[in-house]
Amino acid sequence: MIRQPILHRHFLSGCCKRVLAALLVFYALDSSAQVKKDTTSYVQTLDIYSGKTDTVMAVKTHFEAPNWHRDNYLILNSKGKIYTLDLPSKKLAQLNTGFADQSNNDHGISPDGKWLVISHNDKKDPSPKPYKSAIYVLPIEGGEPRRITPEVPSFWHGWAPNGKTLAYCAERNGNFDIYTIGIDGGTEKRLTTEEGLDDGPDYSPDGKYIYFNSYRTGHMQIWRMHTDGSNPEQLTFDTNSNWFAHPSPDNKWIVYIAYTSDQKQSHLFGKDVKLRLMNLQTKEIKDLTPVFYGGQGTINVPSWSPDSKKFAFVSYSVQ
Repeated sequence: MIRQPILHRHFLSGCCKRVLAALLVFYALDSSAQVKKDTTSYVQTLDIYSGKTDTVMAVKTHFEAPNWHRDNYLILNSKGKIYTLDLPSKKLAQLNTGFADQSNNDHGISPDGKWLVISHNDKKDPSPKPYKSAIYVLPIEGGEPRRITPEVPSFWHGWAPNGKTLAYCAERNGNFDIYTIGIDGGTEKRLTTEEGLDDGPDYSPDGKYIYFNSYRTGHMQIWRMHTDGSNPEQLTFDTNSNWFAHPSPDNKWIVYIAYTSDQKQSHLFGKDVKLRLMNLQTKEIKDLTPVFYGGQGTINVPSWSPDSKKFAFVSYSVQ
């Protein structure tokens, strides 16, 4: 059966891989059974006010996790490499990331637009863990990465508005929690201690909150907490499995991905999902898309346009 992307009627359309150590390798690589060889990726932008979705690129390979740079291009990953996709010309180009050729879908742009953070599987790391994702920073135009996190696995998700701190999901002693670390490295700080997966930390643009998804209630929901980890507050309460909340640059909205069935602590590719929008003042939630084929890789990382009117995502079809 062919799974189709969302079509123009306004649409055409690495973290759950962390729940069990053995699955870290399985979901991190494009060669896994979850990512089919006949996958088509549809890189798209969606206007939250008009509802219109534009397809920037449709390509018969697996692309993931767009970031939106202020100079009007996207940054994505595919098969361990990082690419730029110019929005006006739709030109795709590989970015020089030096030795880091095993990047997963947890990457992003610094608040000043000058730096790129990536999560790269460092096979030379002495840890016995099966997947050794570490966080690195490099110039936005490309270059040799500089390692930030001392321990693996670590998966980046958020950059503090002042540019000084990174937030990430990491497994330490068998539990996945949210940590922060300074941009120059050093000692990491653990922010969550609840049982179950805490993932996807993304800073609010005013620096007051970190938004994240958590399984602490026995169902994956969107939460936020102060940036020191205090005062956690649950924001969604429905039957969807809700992941990866990204606040808009104007701090009025969060967009997130909702699996339409209970996925427990998993965030798999190839599932029925939709994108939803929450008004942060009223807490009102609405669907931005109908249900489509996506999941892992659709919207893992911050992807808002600088003017807060649009965001980028990826939907898929599989033969």
